[in-house]
Amino acid sequence: MSGPPDLSSAPSAPVSNSTSQALRERHGEHYRWRLLLAVMVGTIASIMSSTVVNVAIPALAHQFHLAQSMAQWVSSGFMVASTVTMLTTPWLLARFGYRATYVGCMVVLMAGGILGGVAQSFPLVLAARVIEGLAAGVLQPIPAIIIMRAFQPHEQGRAISLFTVGVILAPAVGPSVGGLLVDWFGWRSIFFMVIPFCVASIWLARIYVPTSAPGGGAASSDERLDWGGLVLGTVGTLALLDGLVSLREGPPQRAWGLLALAVVCGIAFVGWERRRARRGQAPLMDLRLFAWRPFAMGALVALSYGTALFGSTYLLPVYMQMALGLSASSVGAVMLPAGLVLAGAIALVGRWADTTPASWLVNMGLALLALSFTLMVTIGLQSGLWLLIAFTIIGRIGLGFILPSLNLGAMRGLDRSLLTQGPSAINFIRMLGGAAGVSLCGVALEWRLAAHGATLADNAHPAARLAAFDDVFVMLAALCALAMLAARGLGSHSRLPPTR
Repeated sequence: MSGPPDLSSAPSAPVSNSTSQALRERHGEHYRWRLLLAVMVGTIASIMSSTVVNVAIPALAHQFHLAQSMAQWVSSGFMVASTVTMLTTPWLLARFGYRATYVGCMVVLMAGGILGGVAQSFPLVLAARVIEGLAAGVLQPIPAIIIMRAFQPHEQGRAISLFTVGVILAPAVGPSVGGLLVDWFGWRSIFFMVIPFCVASIWLARIYVPTSAPGGGAASSDERLDWGGLVLGTVGTLALLDGLVSLREGPPQRAWGLLALAVVCGIAFVGWERRRARRGQAPLMDLRLFAWRPFAMGALVALSYGTALFGSTYLLPVYMQMALGLSASSVGAVMLPAGLVLAGAIALVGRWADTTPASWLVNMGLALLALSFTLMVTIGLQSGLWLLIAFTIIGRIGLGFILPSLNLGAMRGLDRSLLTQGPSAINFIRMLGGAAGVSLCGVALEWRLAAHGATLADNAHPAARLAAFDDVFVMLAALCALAMLAARGLGSHSRLPPTR
């Protein structure tokens, strides 16, 4: 099987000093690594905007007098927006090329950060998070597309390892810095954190990111966006999340009606995409991806794992502050060692990913993540801080096994024509699970708080409040266990039938 084409391989690339071929000639053989570094900075900004704000959720809830179910929309709003725009990445790259798409997203991300920092009401804060999510959704599949196209198979594990280490270091350090900023300057400072990264990424993009479309060809002005699929995906995602929230706060009829609408939109989305494919029109999601069994199983893992990962990313800072009584800066101090260990684990596992079966690596990671959630149940109000740090580290080591392995296991062997679609689709499914996970954790937490006779606003029953959080951790551990069943399918190596 031949390796993926280089970004500069297309003979149709126009003569320009900014095409991938011209940039490679200018910067030498190692240009692909510099290109990866350039997009890494932008991805760091997008991931930081996704995760660091969780440290500020209690402060936001206090200032705007928000219930937990409303406060969690600070995370959910971002994830909904990023989920629905993620599927547009292949079209945007084909229509506008790498550089215009990338720089445009960074400008939008920076605008969202500025708006959030100056917002005087919660609706404006939520609008800022949505704007940030719109940009982040388009950005996040781009590095995987570059790795699968610009690097040979024997280099892909190392490239993913390098990229992921860099990206993980930001959220590892981010909560520590973010916690200090919240304590010193208030929650607004969290939004301004992304601005320097956005400025740096725009500067690097003008040097290293090509103007060409994926494969090195010129951007196409003829390709039309699949608006029908985008609308169905957006409505379905919003209905799913609002339905989950309504299970707790609204009448049952509304909740189940919204969830039914989400199912209908999902079925309609599949039918619509099949119809476009039969007509020879470019679909928002190419369903031929799921004919490749490792990709189908990887998608199931991504859905379950995304639910647990992003749900816990939202839950852990709230748990540490509202159940254990830690300050925002202390939360950052707890998360920092785990983040640094995660970066080291990714660097190590990335070297194994080229030779070790992805199913083994992903299953090991899911098992460690489930163990971490289970051990959280043993932490009490008098437990030492070191115990919390140790259990968090176990979970981050698990992530270190999953992150470099899942995409490679799911997408190796895909037909070249699907390499642009693959990262967008699997990231969409992961983010859909993540968006649902944040809402699910928020709803489950309120359910269990009510069952234990406690609230987050009342400090009268700390043991009952802690028990409610423990119940949610058990739920997350169960989700990881379910994902392990699907991860076994990543070991299949049958070749996807050639596309037309």
